[in-house]
Parts: sequence; C-alpha cells; structure tokens
Amino acid sequence: MRLLVTGGGGFLGQALCRGLVERGHEVVSFNRGHYPSLDALGVRQVRGDLASRGAVLAAAQGCEAIFHNAAKAGAWGSYDSYHRANVVGTDNVIAACLVHGVGRLVYTSTPSVTHRATHPVAGGTADDVPYGEHLKAPYAATKLLAEKAVLAANGGSLATVALRPRLIWGVGDQQLLPRLAERSRAGRLRLVGGGDNLVDTTYIDNAAQAHFDAFEHLAPGAACAGRAYFISNGEPKPMREIVNALLAAVGAPPVTRSLPFTAAYAIGAACEAAWTLLPLRGEPPLTRFLAEQLATTHWYDMGPARRDFGYVPRVSIAEGLARLAAAPTMRG
Repeated sequence: MRLLVTGGGGFLGQALCRGLVERGHEVVSFNRGHYPSLDALGVRQVRGDLASRGAVLAAAQGCEAIFHNAAKAGAWGSYDSYHRANVVGTDNVIAACLVHGVGRLVYTSTPSVTHRATHPVAGGTADDVPYGEHLKAPYAATKLLAEKAVLAANGGSLATVALRPRLIWGVGDQQLLPRLAERSRAGRLRLVGGGDNLVDTTYIDNAAQAHFDAFEHLAPGAACAGRAYFISNGEPKPMREIVNALLAAVGAPPVTRSLPFTAAYAIGAACEAAWTLLPLRGEPPLTRFLAEQLATTHWYDMGPARRDFGYVPRVSIAEGLARLAAAPTMRG
C-alpha cells in the first residue's frame, strides 16, 4: 500500500516512516527539506510547503492513506505562520484526500488543544476533557482548529482519527532533550511550582505504535472514526522525577531549583513583551503558556485507545530511559 507521511523528516515522522516501511508499505514523505535518513529507508521524498494546495495534492496522488504529522511547533512565532502551516496545511491535506479518494487520514494532534490555564487533568479522556478556550499559544490555537477540521471531515468515503500524544521523548530526539540538557548544563533550567505535578509522557516507539494501531482499525463507521484520543505511556510521574530521569539518561546534571508559578508566569509575560517589541532572535526562554504547562497536572486515561484500536504501550518509561542512556548520540 502506498502511504503519505507529512513531516516524515521529524522525530515522530521518521519513526512513522521506519515502522511503515518495516510493515511492507511504500512510503512517500512530504517535507520542507531533504533527509538522507529517509533515503536510507527507501522512502520517496517530495519537497514542498503544506500551505501550497497544489504541492500537497501532487504528493498525495496515488496514495491510499495519509499520516498527517507535519506541523509548525514551538513556543513562539506569528499567528499567521502557525495558521498557514497548521490550519491551511491541514485543510490542504483534507482536500487531497477528497480529490484523490484517499480513504484514511490519521492526524497527529496534541493535548495542548485542551489546555485551560492551570486547570489540572487527572485521568481524563477526550470525551470528557473539553477543548481549551482563549489559548495564549498560536501552536495550540491552530492545532485545535486543525483537529476540528479533521474530525469534521470524517464520513462515508474518508475515515479520520486524531491522536494526541503527550510529550514525546526517546532516542533520536533532536529538539526537546538536547534543549533540556543544554539549559541544565548552563545552569539555566528551573522547574515551575516545585515539580510535584503529575504528568504523562510518551516514548517515541509508543507514539508511533499508536498511529499504526489506529490506522489498522480505521475505516468508515469504525469505533475510532471521527474521534480524538489522548496517547501516552500511561505512567504519570511527577514533573521533577521525569525531567531529572531524562537528564540523567543523557548525562546532564539534575535540575534542583524551581520558580513559584506566579513568578514564572510574570517572567513569561515579560519575555513575550520583549520578544514582541524588540528585534530579539529565537524563542523566548519562557512564555505564559509554557509556565502553565510546566506547573499543571496533566495525565490521561488510555482506556478509550485500548478499547477502540488496541493501543497498549510496549516500551515502559524504565526501558525507554535505558535505551536513551545506551545511545551514544544522545549524550553530550
């Protein structure tokens, strides 16, 4: 079966491409850049911009299903840049499905679409945790619109599902873990609110497995069609414990200091103002949205994903940490 993966060059995207190739599928990846690692897997790469409908339509031609994983992530940037990638891009993927008769669309969403300031989530499902309101981060706001569009597109000829993996980590990560380790080694890493809040995380192989499980069960009228699901390891840990375990696995010192939430929120607001008013490059070190995320309990019930498409995490946090520690490329 020929399958299209958008964003196949990213952390989760490469895991999806690798797993689909191993399952015997012909894989096409739609990326902004070119990745030798995908060449090595035998993945055909198509370069283009998600905001270009013509480019997305061309990439999807001849494909029987799409894994829409590409997105503009991060904590900072103009709303328009996020909207073009995440909303317009998703609309283009849906259009490609309809034009080419693609029957299945597996969409990578995020738990951030349900963010509500410091409102904790303890064991919630997508059925009982509502969408967020007045989202401060353009990433979360635009991913919410995109998820709604994907689920609304579900019907008799196109079956769709949205997966919300929580805080993906593991071997091969070139974003989250390197940045955590860099800040830790520089003495610039702080917990927010003490770090006792329970949070879910997802080992990379489990995040990919959830996508494969959903894909294999997805069809018009299937239990998972037209629905969203939280995905994680199902092992909530205190923020302090999981952050320090990740740092230890990559050979970085633990974080021992924390900021009160009110101070972190004020710093985040000040950073946002500075990065808006001044010609500062890169992302601010803290935002209000990030302060809220770091200080709040967020863990989820995997029951619906297990019930509707058989998702069971196969790699425990302990095993994932062992794999991370054994990977020389992950250590500084």
